[in-house]
Amino acid sequence: MRFIHTADWHLGKLFGQRTMTEDQAYVLEQMVAAVKEFSVEAVVIAGDIYDRSVPPAEAVELFSSLLSKIREAGASVLFIAGNHDSGRRLSFGEGVLDEAGIYVRGRLTEDLSPVILPSSTGSVAFSLLPYFDPYDVREVFDIEERLSFDDAAEIVLERARAALPEGMPSVAVAHAFLAGGEKTESVRALSVGGSDQIAYTHFSGYDYTALGHLHGPWRAGTDTIRYSGSPLCYSFDEVKQKKGFYLVDMDEKGKVKQEFHPLTPRHAVRIVEGTLEELRAGSDPLPKEDYCLIRLLDRERPLGAREKLQAVYANIFGFEYPNLVARQEPVEGRREAREGVSDAEQFADFYREMTGKPMTEEQSSYLAALLEELAREERTESSVKGNGQEGKA
Repeated sequence: MRFIHTADWHLGKLFGQRTMTEDQAYVLEQMVAAVKEFSVEAVVIAGDIYDRSVPPAEAVELFSSLLSKIREAGASVLFIAGNHDSGRRLSFGEGVLDEAGIYVRGRLTEDLSPVILPSSTGSVAFSLLPYFDPYDVREVFDIEERLSFDDAAEIVLERARAALPEGMPSVAVAHAFLAGGEKTESVRALSVGGSDQIAYTHFSGYDYTALGHLHGPWRAGTDTIRYSGSPLCYSFDEVKQKKGFYLVDMDEKGKVKQEFHPLTPRHAVRIVEGTLEELRAGSDPLPKEDYCLIRLLDRERPLGAREKLQAVYANIFGFEYPNLVARQEPVEGRREAREGVSDAEQFADFYREMTGKPMTEEQSSYLAALLEELAREERTESSVKGNGQEGKA
């Protein structure tokens, strides 16, 4: 059997306050094309279909469209709920979808029977294990003692393996954090306090394990236990990660060969470094439509950086200033102003950088009045101190 292993689509994701639906459609259409190109028999999605439990309508419409296109291309679809999904919502119409070649498991239940898919090389058993935490496992299997994530995984995997047909090649599909993995900013923690990591050895006995949760492709303990990663960058600490999917070939004896296939994004996500003047002068040769985090190397915060660079870069998601020189503490409690630049101008520039637009006349007037009031208070305080009246008021 030949199948695609993918995960962490996060449909409906906001990145830098931008909806990523068009970017997601662009890159996932490439995966649909791969189904046809490589004669794929199944597409396995290992959780986090959506970015939140109640996804926006356009995300649901996109997923519906992709399911239809994958089925039209000749492949079955198998997917589970991740920790971002609502298992109850995701598994709506589960029985009807099974009959249509779309297999979803949204909630952990006592029934861990695998989905059996026929193929040209013989049938394969897929254990679809939706995201679960220790509380779910205790409730479903009526366990009284407290469990760790690792304990819970051991219980679930033992029961899932016991339900496998003897001698049939098998695939586990799960959404979990295996020990040794590396999280990124867009990966939500599974546990508040304590450890949410589990041992890869719990998946022994399966010929291949398709995992979701971590956003970079990763070999988890053995060659046959893999994270596919997400199809797109969803935070700037993911810029060095490969983005794509695994194409997995499994023979009649369960021996597997996997190959990573990259996906090309509509907009690359990257970190741009340089001084303000260097970037304005064209020191960066890459496309200016990319999604950019600007890392300015100036030693002092330049005025109007966002306003000036928006004329160069179409999609600025944020600024970093790693080389700023720390300013000295004010003398005797008095505010220090940059030479030749008023407090009002400095604040107006800060406001432009934070909001991307200038202050209104009303805001400027309010700021001027506030600064004048502060100045009066400083003059009064200085006068009292000068007359030796500290503490007399």
